[in-house]
Amino acid sequence: MANRRTFRPDFKAQIVLEEIAGRRSAAELCREHRLSPQLFSAWKADFLKRAPGLFASQQNRSDEQERIAELERLVGRLTMELEISKKVSAILSSPSTRNGR
Repeated sequence: MANRRTFRPDFKAQIVLEEIAGRRSAAELCREHRLSPQLFSAWKADFLKRAPGLFASQQNRSDEQERIAELERLVGRLTMELEISKKVSAILSSPSTRNGR
């Protein structure tokens, strides 16, 4: 049974860019690198789908980072509240040793 080849992301990008730039055709690239046309088409579609994300505004990214920071603060606060609740519960449920009671 033949092992499957794996390709680095930079190799995939290079091959797709050669075709998009018009330097070589998809058929030429597939023959040279022994790629199936379906695989090349999948790489190209993925490349083109993700390309607009490269130019996403910094505002969108900063909004996302702000939201992540807010959620991390919330998780921290809830963790502290849970630890305090556990300690209080342990204290209240333990038998009191004060005054023999």
